[in-house]
Amino acid sequence: MEALEIARWQFGITTVYHFVMVPLTIGLGLLVAVMQTMWFRTGQHQYLRMTKFWGKLFLINFIVGVATGLVQEFQFGMAWSEYSRFVGDVFGAPLAMEALLAFFVESTFLGLWIFGWDRLPRLLHLLSLWAAVLASVFSAYFILVANSWMQHPVGVEMVDGRPVMVDVWAVFTNNTALVAFPHTLFGCLAVAGAFLLGISWYHLWKRRHDGLDTVGPDGRVSVGGAQGARDAVDHRVWLQSARAGAVVAMIAFAGTGITGDLQGKLMFDQQPMKMAAAEAACHDGTGFSILSIGNLGAQSCDDITAVIEVPGVLSFLANGDFTTEVKGVNTLLPEYQEKYGTHLPDDPKYGELAGTEIDYLPVMEVTYWGFRLMIGFGALAAVAAAAALWVLRRGTVPASRPLMRLAVLGILAPFGANIAGWVFTEMGRQPFVVAPNPDPTGIDGVFMFTAAAVSPGVSLAELVTSLVLLTGVYAALLVVEVRLLVTYVRGGTAAAMPELAHGARDDGHGGSDDGDASRRGGKDDGDVLAFAY
Repeated sequence: MEALEIARWQFGITTVYHFVMVPLTIGLGLLVAVMQTMWFRTGQHQYLRMTKFWGKLFLINFIVGVATGLVQEFQFGMAWSEYSRFVGDVFGAPLAMEALLAFFVESTFLGLWIFGWDRLPRLLHLLSLWAAVLASVFSAYFILVANSWMQHPVGVEMVDGRPVMVDVWAVFTNNTALVAFPHTLFGCLAVAGAFLLGISWYHLWKRRHDGLDTVGPDGRVSVGGAQGARDAVDHRVWLQSARAGAVVAMIAFAGTGITGDLQGKLMFDQQPMKMAAAEAACHDGTGFSILSIGNLGAQSCDDITAVIEVPGVLSFLANGDFTTEVKGVNTLLPEYQEKYGTHLPDDPKYGELAGTEIDYLPVMEVTYWGFRLMIGFGALAAVAAAAALWVLRRGTVPASRPLMRLAVLGILAPFGANIAGWVFTEMGRQPFVVAPNPDPTGIDGVFMFTAAAVSPGVSLAELVTSLVLLTGVYAALLVVEVRLLVTYVRGGTAAAMPELAHGARDDGHGGSDDGDASRRGGKDDGDVLAFAY
């Protein structure tokens, strides 16, 4: 067991866990802002309920996301100080911008939104939410700028062995970041769409299960209602949320496909070994492997055989045509060894790995299956969304409990696609933490081996201890978040608007919802924290 291996596990676990929160926060935040905009424009009751219900789930996820994201900043000084020293001059600007937007703009305007119900004018209250949500989008862009520089260094020159930024515009308009940003946004919307669809399906099913809604011989729904939150408006909340979620999920899949194709073409130019490993392409060719068998974990891929292969598709993914051959692993390995050496330098900063042979082939099980899981989960979510939209044309969902459980479980599919995509992107860059640039738009000679990035003063025991403790804390936070989400999802709109359960007005005008209830002396209704938390 090596310190490098434990440090990578630590960063991987904390980063992947934090990234689970990010797409839901960004995607759901955008949808909640649209819902409140619809309420502001139309005054219709269901949009107010949708805003408050989905807004509460958004807040729960946002809070846990902030708590887990704080650790990421400290990681650079904990186990990766050498890496921080190498990239610090470049990362300072984008990370400072991200922190300013995330912790000042987002937090300030989100606070105004949480505590501003019936205290701020309706337009100002709406703009507060939009400001917070757009700030989160911009903060994601700055993070992607930093990550994209690791994939494709630009705008720097080497001074005393360290890259120094000389062109901030080149860094912030890195073509890798410009393509990764819309791809990430569509991924976030895919998560949010499935989230809306799965939870709304559950509530529509529950209304049928409880006898509120019935389906006649013609297959059309007869909407019933109960006193309080579960009235006819409640049905419109879940039906419109489900339909919106399905449409957003399908659009998002199309968007991720288009932007993913652009991103893939850049990767073939900038990190050809990553894409060769993703295709298990040992030899030069044009065929795309649907399924390959053999020892994907071996340092040589000569024994890997493509069982199902589509000719020309790999060439299209890389070059936009069907005939140009793409370099395989066996061609690329000698090129990498000639450019970057066959062994790590005999330097103390490499620790016990100094002088060892460099393996330029990423772990193929991860890159090959990560690439396919990313596409597979995304396609599965899109097909499920299309099927759900067809079912919802009758105004409700089937009474089948297994189908309801499958719809709820489907929420996880785009999460899986996002996680698989990020693991593929980061693991496929190895053995580099900052990848070199064979592409002419980058700066060749600016790279860093992962083995040189670990803090030299941190022992294996300290790394193992921090790994166990951080994993334990994150597991506890996961339990807390899931329990909170499940509790408020089951509670429906009344969980976010207690006044509905108490029979308060829900007329969708200014301060009449919470404000009137407050003036009537309702204990929960007048407490803004009842909505916020």
